[in-house]
Amino acid sequence: MYSIRRRLTISYSLALTATVGTFAAALYLDRRASANREQEEQVTARLNVEASFGRRVLQEQYRTTQNLVARIPTIGADGPTLGLQRDVGNYFEGIRDVFAIADGQGRLLYSSGLVRELPPAATTRIRQALTRQPIERRAGRMTLVPGEEPFRYVIEPVPGVGDGPATPQTWVLIVAARPEGTPYGPPQLLMSMLLVAPLILVASSLLGYWLAGRSLEPVDDMIAELEAVQDGRSLHRRIAVPPGGDEISRLATTLNAMLVRVEQSFTSLRRFTADASHELKTPLMVLRAGVERSLTHPETPPDLVHALDEALRQINQMTELVTNLLTLARADEGRASLVTANADLRHFVVEVAETAELLGAEHGVTVHTTLPDRAVVAAVETGRIRQLLLNLITNAVKYTPDGGTVELSLEAEDGEAIMMVRDSGIGIAPGDLEHVFDRFWRADQARSRTGDRPGVGLGLAIAKWIVEAHDGTIAIQSRPGRGTTVRVVLPMTTKAGVA
Repeated sequence: MYSIRRRLTISYSLALTATVGTFAAALYLDRRASANREQEEQVTARLNVEASFGRRVLQEQYRTTQNLVARIPTIGADGPTLGLQRDVGNYFEGIRDVFAIADGQGRLLYSSGLVRELPPAATTRIRQALTRQPIERRAGRMTLVPGEEPFRYVIEPVPGVGDGPATPQTWVLIVAARPEGTPYGPPQLLMSMLLVAPLILVASSLLGYWLAGRSLEPVDDMIAELEAVQDGRSLHRRIAVPPGGDEISRLATTLNAMLVRVEQSFTSLRRFTADASHELKTPLMVLRAGVERSLTHPETPPDLVHALDEALRQINQMTELVTNLLTLARADEGRASLVTANADLRHFVVEVAETAELLGAEHGVTVHTTLPDRAVVAAVETGRIRQLLLNLITNAVKYTPDGGTVELSLEAEDGEAIMMVRDSGIGIAPGDLEHVFDRFWRADQARSRTGDRPGVGLGLAIAKWIVEAHDGTIAIQSRPGRGTTVRVVLPMTTKAGVA
């Protein structure tokens, strides 16, 4: 289960990833389109300049020399071929793009070094473009090498030149080039984004995690305060309201108002329980005295003895319930203070073991006791420790079937006194273990001897309070059909004067 801080960080990271990804994609597409447009414009401008340069050179040289064509001897051919005069051709040697000139009859008079490097099929395409009718200025794209990027080209007519002054012609020149990549184009931009984006995302996620933690600090403080009042004895505490009047401040205010109402309810309930328990003690004592006097009176009819005996048993049970309720009510209000003294816990274990043997004899349960050889001294209130052990041993005998065993042991380990009560009884279901210390809670009542010691579900609650009041811990381990083990740990003392 993820915490709010982690969920906020994950959500923030996903949102940032989507935002950065969208921005990067838009930037890349826009940059690629701009780069392509810039390349086209640059190439087109260069080709126009080179085409104009070629036209001016040819026209000026023709006006000067009246003859631009020379016969160039060719090795292996039938005769010399026609071409531009060397002085004219030298003007075009600095052009690094595809550059070719054809006369009015479609004969190729000049081609740059790049044209000569192209395959024959490319040269044929250039001838076809130069001889295409009508002769006019054109620009566009053509594929000279299959599978490669098309060339941008400009075809420029050169009127007024020819073989001689009497036969002027219109020549044609072509200039073509591939678009060149910009020094920092889309591929480089994409690579930079792929390198930088993870760093941005990681740094932003860490920052988001830190900011989420800072934002949720008031919530953590509220949780700590609420955890401190779970025991019902710290309902007077209040949550600090953060400044600002935001949602967290409103939540703190609402929780404080709820705590006020809960404290009032708990106070009223505790006061009622304590007052009722205290007021019931006197009537119960009067009733018990009257019943006991009737039972011992020699003139009491025999048929009433059984009814009086049952009434006395119920009065004793009610008295025990009222006493337990009063004890817990005083403990909740903090008025059940302990008067402790150093004592050897072995004495209490021996006393309780004798009582356990008497209870076990009635139900066919064997009781075993294990004690250490040396004194186990702890600062305890003797009456409460006896009550603790009696509650535990009574429960163990009550839920152990005939022929079973109950073990009561005491040992000292690492400065702690460990008292354990084990039984071979019916055990406790896993779903019931978390409720065994709740007040008035009992497991399946069909499993208890309701006729002998039915109980009211307060014994373990009182045992837990006694242990915690002595700064100890109590734990229960149990499995259905395998018995139950109660482990009580109390801090030992090194003070002299054992009671």
